Amino acid sequence: MQTLPISFEFFPPKTPEGRDKLLAVRDRLAALNPEYFSVTYGAGGSTRDNTQDIVTQIHRDGYEVAPHLSFGGDTREAVIALLQRYRDTGVRRVVALRGDMPSGAGIHKLVNANELVAMIREHFGDHFRISVAAYPEIHPDAENYSRDIYWLGEKFRAGADSAITQYFYNADAYFYFMDECARQGIDKPVIPGIMPITNFQNLVRFSDTCGADIPRWLRHKLAGFGEDTEGLRTFGEEVVAQLCERLREGGAPGFHFYTMNQADATLGILRHLGIV
Repeated sequence: MQTLPISFEFFPPKTPEGRDKLLAVRDRLAALNPEYFSVTYGAGGSTRDNTQDIVTQIHRDGYEVAPHLSFGGDTREAVIALLQRYRDTGVRRVVALRGDMPSGAGIHKLVNANELVAMIREHFGDHFRISVAAYPEIHPDAENYSRDIYWLGEKFRAGADSAITQYFYNADAYFYFMDECARQGIDKPVIPGIMPITNFQNLVRFSDTCGADIPRWLRHKLAGFGEDTEGLRTFGEEVVAQLCERLREGGAPGFHFYTMNQADATLGILRHLGIV
């Protein structure tokens, strides 16, 4: 059975207890030999210090790690200084994002991720392997479908190496997106982002915010579990594993799991796929 590259995403913990829990989750997932772990970055860099601390820890412990990075409300100089610290630490990957502005902030003149990618290449050459974001169901702020793909192409033309998608539950959306990317000359890897299903209300809230679609049949099926959290988790593992199997059979280049700092749901999916 074909085994694809996998990676896992964390968000930076806010407490010592959260940090200990995250490192324990990392150790469980590290047994699967992922390509790397990524660590997110809050709106306007609001978790910058926590992100940097956990990235440094993961790197020090001998694992490949990719900090998320965005301009937000920061200046060029502040972002370059942060990248220099990552470079000096030995980090070789970053995930470059447009990011969200902090609440109450004005519009920063650098708002597109392609500008961030170009800046990284200008100042750091090929030191960093750069991933960017892609949206098979289209970014909520996109002008239209074609222009959203155009901007993904701009990120690649600026020097990105690969893209990670927003999560989705419709494999056909990904396959159609890849066909349209090919028509626009995009030939770099676009790796599906995979969101385990563990809590229906949280999933609805996340999805409504980021524009990810929960197919109507799936939304109603998940709602039907009510307080049966164990039943929902079991079903969630099965349905997401089926999605991953379709993606694998259709030629997806790998999987990036949004772990929410938990191991069990992701491991359950990978167990269904024969990877665990």
